[in-house]
Amino acid sequence: MFVRRSRCIDGGPAWRRCAVHGVGGGERDPTRRAPNVRTPAAAAAGVRHVVYTSFFGAAPDVTFTLARDHFHTEQHIAASGMDHTFLRDNFYADVMEHFAGEDGVIRGPAGDGRVSLVARADVARVAAAVLTDPASHVGTSYDLTGPEALTMTEVAATIAEVRGREVTFHDETLEEAYASRAQWNAPDWQNDAWVSTYTAIASGELSRVSKDVERVTGRRAMTLREVLRAG
Repeated sequence: MFVRRSRCIDGGPAWRRCAVHGVGGGERDPTRRAPNVRTPAAAAAGVRHVVYTSFFGAAPDVTFTLARDHFHTEQHIAASGMDHTFLRDNFYADVMEHFAGEDGVIRGPAGDGRVSLVARADVARVAAAVLTDPASHVGTSYDLTGPEALTMTEVAATIAEVRGREVTFHDETLEEAYASRAQWNAPDWQNDAWVSTYTAIASGELSRVSKDVERVTGRRAMTLREVLRAG
């Protein structure tokens, strides 16, 4: 059973919209963590192995608020008695260019922090490998990243180079970040998630580069530049 939880990050002009299948659900308020009723139902239905896309470094006290929610979902699945494999994806390289506003500026309080962005195609290849031979991956958590850790200034510069248009990064203060997202009239927890997309990068928690993509698939993970050129 493959489980994909949506992670709608940034809150800029192009919200991420992700399909949700099986256990779990869409993005939700992590401060109102209701029991996950689908996990017991899946176990009762005879599901033996759950492959769940979680988040890089998921833990109860990390900076990115939705990663805390992913941690608790992992715990719920692990407690169900079903075999499981967790794919802990970092932020997706594929969506970075959509964080820029119409003026070509990516805004957020990321400072000089680095993030090891992962290609969705690499995540899909890992998932396919795990699902092809699930017994070899029981009880394993894979940290899925790209092969490089970039600052948001470098992300913007790479997008500009590949796309041939001006793209820059503006390092917002926290106050600026919340103010610039107020136009979306989102609940507080959602704004916290959007802003913590960038503060998590600033914290250094998302900078580690893992070789799990290559370890599982036999192929080096894609760089941001390669993702953009392929798109």
